[in-house]
Amino acid sequence: MITGLIIVLVFVGVGFMSFMDSKIEYVNFAQAKDKMRKVEVKGQWLKDKESKFDPESNTFSFYMKDDFNNEMKVVLAGAKPNNFEVAEAVVAKGKVKNGEFHASEVLTKCPSKYEAQGKDVQKTEQKQ
Repeated sequence: MITGLIIVLVFVGVGFMSFMDSKIEYVNFAQAKDKMRKVEVKGQWLKDKESKFDPESNTFSFYMKDDFNNEMKVVLAGAKPNNFEVAEAVVAKGKVKNGEFHASEVLTKCPSKYEAQGKDVQKTEQKQ
């Protein structure tokens, strides 16, 4: 009975530690520099700055500005994400190394095709 209790406590402890390691928090680039673990940074792609895919290292790099106007180069392990050019917002998951944000994943938030434009709403209101 005691052995069973010890095994259960070990599994609960391992599960808790695993959960804490997988928990990723949203931060800005300034805070990401101080974190030693994977974080998420939300912001916008700076289209006027260089972005490129390097086939030798299989990385896509671009510049991003977070919601607090901090700018940083983002290096994604992999190809450019789908719909990157039309994204309203970008979320990069990774950590800062040598002054660059090294992302393991980049998510894009694209404009919804179901959201009406202001002019469309005005036209609908005028018809009624």
